[in-house]
Amino acid sequence: MSLPTLRIIAFILGIFLITLAASMLIPMLTLLLYSRTDDLSAFAWSSLVTAVAGMIMVIPGRPKDAELRPRDMYLLTTGSWLVVCIFAALPMVLIHHISYTNAFFETMSGITTTGSTILVGLDHASPGLLIWRSMLQWLGGIGFIGMAVAILPLLRVGGMRLFQTESSDWGEKVMPRSHMAAKYILFIYLGLTLSGFFGFWLAGMTPFDAINHAMTSISTGGYSTSDASLANWSQPAVHWVAVVLMICGGLPFTLYVATLRGNRKALFKDHQVRGFLGFLLATWLVFGTWLWLHSDNSWWDAFRIVAVNVTSVVTTTGFALGDYTTWGGFAVLLFFYLTFVGGCSGSTAGGLKIFRFQVAYVLLRANLQQLVHPRAVIKQQYNNHNLDEEIVRSLITFSFFFTITIGVIALGLTLIGLDWVTALTGAATAVCNVGPGLGPIIGPAGNFSSLPDAAKWLLTLGMLLGRLEILTVLVLVTKAFWRH
Repeated sequence: MSLPTLRIIAFILGIFLITLAASMLIPMLTLLLYSRTDDLSAFAWSSLVTAVAGMIMVIPGRPKDAELRPRDMYLLTTGSWLVVCIFAALPMVLIHHISYTNAFFETMSGITTTGSTILVGLDHASPGLLIWRSMLQWLGGIGFIGMAVAILPLLRVGGMRLFQTESSDWGEKVMPRSHMAAKYILFIYLGLTLSGFFGFWLAGMTPFDAINHAMTSISTGGYSTSDASLANWSQPAVHWVAVVLMICGGLPFTLYVATLRGNRKALFKDHQVRGFLGFLLATWLVFGTWLWLHSDNSWWDAFRIVAVNVTSVVTTTGFALGDYTTWGGFAVLLFFYLTFVGGCSGSTAGGLKIFRFQVAYVLLRANLQQLVHPRAVIKQQYNNHNLDEEIVRSLITFSFFFTITIGVIALGLTLIGLDWVTALTGAATAVCNVGPGLGPIIGPAGNFSSLPDAAKWLLTLGMLLGRLEILTVLVLVTKAFWRH
């Protein structure tokens, strides 16, 4: 990789750091509003250090004789997540005086919208820290949407490429220019966040709790201002607002753009969206009825509790409404399976994504038909697009390494000394960017604070790999990447 290319990447990373430093003004203003000046210096110093580091990268300027190639985006994408996490962790170290390992874990969990936490006592925590955690998830959500829409298709590893396989490419119809796409998506993201804020506020939350949960719901992040998560609010309206926001965050943002540009049926005609919503509704009904039969809740309360928890896990948000690990073996295993599902491609959600399950079903059906009619030419289509060999190869490769990554990280966690339930579900929730795992330690009623530092670093790697769709990071360790 040439020096001019590295200079361009450093220049862009510097801009990210300056933006991050400016973002720290919001928690500083929040602290002033709540008269908590004791934590003000932590954000002031962190902002200063981050801004100086950014300026050092930006001052040399951008080389005029060099441009970023598609392959350079791998390094830029991975580097941006790492560099932002390194500096975004500083306020947590200075406020709580916790180890940098814990601060980096919390920050990576935030910026990847995973939602796993090592912090306790959130109900009485610094308002500056709480708003900062929520902002990290909010920024990570919009950052991932931008990457999923603009970068991953170019790198041939993202799900959005499936929707760009023909000349009827929505790159022309939905987003004529990339900067226009960014403006539309940011406008939609802000609009949904504000709608969520007013929804939570009217439902019974304080304005501070409302803005925090609006940011972490639409980003499918799951950070809360209470250790009890959504169980801290007994109002059913609060729970339903969270469900609606999580679903909105789990839908493809390019289809929101299409809707704004006049295609009113874009969302409801999409196979992925219909499959996602249908899967959620079916799971709510079946699981809700099961909980009603096996608990003292009324059917409607059981349905609501299931809707919140199932939507949270499927969209990889990580909110919890009670400890569902106490519901019995069937519920625990079902929630473990739901961990892998994920939302739609081009959303803020993690996981395998619903479209990969749909494409796998199309391939399975075609193979079964081929067995019955060996000489027939079976047409394989998804969402009105042909499934060519390259698409199938990409899907199989990603799914294989996704599974292998979880297996390797889980094995590493057992070597560190964790029990197999904590290791397996911890690896799965990290790579799928869900948040809580299963078991008494990292389940919805626990957190990750008691894990060894080595386990936290391994889980941090899992969060990064899962958020960046595995292959984007793995390609950096190949010799071919670093050759000119």
